[in-house]
Amino acid sequence: MAAPLPPHRFRPLRANRQLLPLLAAGLAMCLLEFCLPDSCRAADSTRPNIVLIFADDLGWRDTGFSGSTYCRTPHLDQLAKQGMVFRHAYAAAGNCAPSRACLISGQYTPRHHVYAVGSTNRGQPELMRMIPVPNTNSLPGTATTLGETLQAAGYATGYFGKTHLVDKGKGKSERRGFDVVKVSQHGLNSDDPQDPKGIFSITEAACGFIEANRKQPFFAYIPHYAVHTRIEARVETLKKFQQQEPGTHHDDPLFAACIADLDTGIGRVLETLDRLKLTDNTLVVFTSDNGGTNWSQEPLRGKKGSYDEGGIRVPMAVRWPGIVPAGTTCDVPVISIDLYPTFLAVAGIEPPPNHTLDGTSLVPLFAGKPRLERPGIFWHFPGYLNGPVPRGRDPVFRTRPVSVIRDGDWKLLLYHEEWQLDGGRAQLDTNNAVELYNLAADPGEHHNLASRNPQQRDKLLQTLLDWFESTDALLPTKPNPQYDAAARKAAEQKAAEKKARRKRG
Repeated sequence: MAAPLPPHRFRPLRANRQLLPLLAAGLAMCLLEFCLPDSCRAADSTRPNIVLIFADDLGWRDTGFSGSTYCRTPHLDQLAKQGMVFRHAYAAAGNCAPSRACLISGQYTPRHHVYAVGSTNRGQPELMRMIPVPNTNSLPGTATTLGETLQAAGYATGYFGKTHLVDKGKGKSERRGFDVVKVSQHGLNSDDPQDPKGIFSITEAACGFIEANRKQPFFAYIPHYAVHTRIEARVETLKKFQQQEPGTHHDDPLFAACIADLDTGIGRVLETLDRLKLTDNTLVVFTSDNGGTNWSQEPLRGKKGSYDEGGIRVPMAVRWPGIVPAGTTCDVPVISIDLYPTFLAVAGIEPPPNHTLDGTSLVPLFAGKPRLERPGIFWHFPGYLNGPVPRGRDPVFRTRPVSVIRDGDWKLLLYHEEWQLDGGRAQLDTNNAVELYNLAADPGEHHNLASRNPQQRDKLLQTLLDWFESTDALLPTKPNPQYDAAARKAAEQKAAEKKARRKRG
């Protein structure tokens, strides 16, 4: 078997960091050799199976194990109790398509240029100060997907559920590299009252694949449509929540019923693993593609489409009996691009040649290590998404062009309109280009510390600027000739008045 994957392939940002990837690689190898049972280090037939369950638009607070007092997710809660809950887990983008592109490629958005669903130019042009960087709807043809890498190493690979990217020209979709692909016929909107959101047809196909490949290592990727709008649920599930007392987070019975049906489907996958006696040799990961959309994620600011915490922080639980300690939590910030190198590491597969992996293996965290050796985690969205979010910076857009870094407890957001057009670094104290938050003390991003802690601000800003260079990030730089300052001011005033009316009731 090949040696485990070095968990850090990010190009070093400083000369004195050049040894960190080698040290991290050695640590990962030692941890794997120590942690994995002999059966998982032997023949290919005993390599661990991998099941990745990816919810759609499920927010950080929308499961029982992440704190919901209204939603009922007994199967996910049990999964969390049997493994590790990551309390600072992030999607690699604020909405569906780029998040899935990052997950399946193991790369940040600057490398594949999938930034949004359809277009980065979403909103009224006269309200945009800059020309956004164009979006693409496919992965580069040169990219090697997670499915392709596992398939080439002898894994049976199956894909069940939602697809977002397209095979077009020289580009490829996230489905490349899968032996079996079953896309639900119901899609986002189901007319089958017994199979809302295609949850159970997706589940049936995934369970059939697992059973058919139970005697060889397999990778089952299960990206659900739930709980993306339109919200749907089985009648009998909905009735239960219509009779339930409201929770502290929300009290929408249809939304909670949709989540409950999703949980039931996930429970059937877990029951299949138990019945086939595959549980002990299967790594199961559950997470979501972006922040929630139907309800506020308070105390987190914002929701889907924004790069505030509510738009990118997601629930995540990992189970692998005997390797991942049961009943544990992890507060180290992790991001969905970490899953690609993690899966390669646990399977002892070499990284694909000529394909940079930006993530870091999570294996050291499974063994209780307190940190990962990297300069931070990053986001880059060089465009516009219309529709404001709760407590967002912007009363008109969900987000304007922004790049983000989180390092430890600190998070910095760099807004490109002010950075590029209002004086950049020279005017940093007054141009409002940067927001800085200490998430340990202020998870809701209420208190911008950029002016009060310039040393921390400048440190993170420089790391982010270095990251732009290392990833060849395309930045919006040109003013938009259609921009109308008066129109933007009027739109912001109208939004403020609407918000005030809602507040008054």
